[in-house]
Amino acid sequence: MPEWLATIRDAARTISGADLTRFLPPEDSDARPGAVLMLFGEGDRGPDLLLTERAHDMRSHPGQVSFPGGSVDETDESPTAAALREAQEEVGLDPAGVDVLATLPELWLPPSNFAVTPVVAWWREESPVGVVDPREVHAVYRVPIEELLDPAHRITVTHPSGYSSPGFLIGDDKDLILWGFTAGLITRLFDYVGLTREWDPSVTRPLPAHMLGIRQD
Repeated sequence: MPEWLATIRDAARTISGADLTRFLPPEDSDARPGAVLMLFGEGDRGPDLLLTERAHDMRSHPGQVSFPGGSVDETDESPTAAALREAQEEVGLDPAGVDVLATLPELWLPPSNFAVTPVVAWWREESPVGVVDPREVHAVYRVPIEELLDPAHRITVTHPSGYSSPGFLIGDDKDLILWGFTAGLITRLFDYVGLTREWDPSVTRPLPAHMLGIRQD
């Protein structure tokens, strides 16, 4: 594991749920368990994170950029096992090349009533990844951490409901919006570690129509 990742690993082992979100699963919650894989690698452009773009015609969260992951099945031994299984099914990741470093506190997504466990891992031995099922995944990205930290790529994303949240511009042309749960998790973890650079939250960008489920034909 590279030295730069040790700081993130140590932070992931000490961070609390309240450091990450104000939405924590209530006591005696009936929330469905889920897990996502926050996979750090060392790519051609330096340290990076593996992200996926959901298919644009999905019923929920179309076109949203997210970590590989999904529901914890009854056959999964743990949230970690679920996150690795989902990554294998979605992008073809070989779990044998992944070292799990920590699991973050369980976080709650009220709209979908999911209690999600983020699994922080190191891509020790890389394997080819790509779209396995285009009905679920539109594209796969390895986003350099340096680009996520660049203030020029930081925005505040606005939703027609009035909700706003920190976001990132990613992709080769920096025209793809990363927002919501995934962007919030990245933001809070980088804040906690002390990696975040000062950026201007007054720079806003509305969500594009396809991410709102609005067809453009």
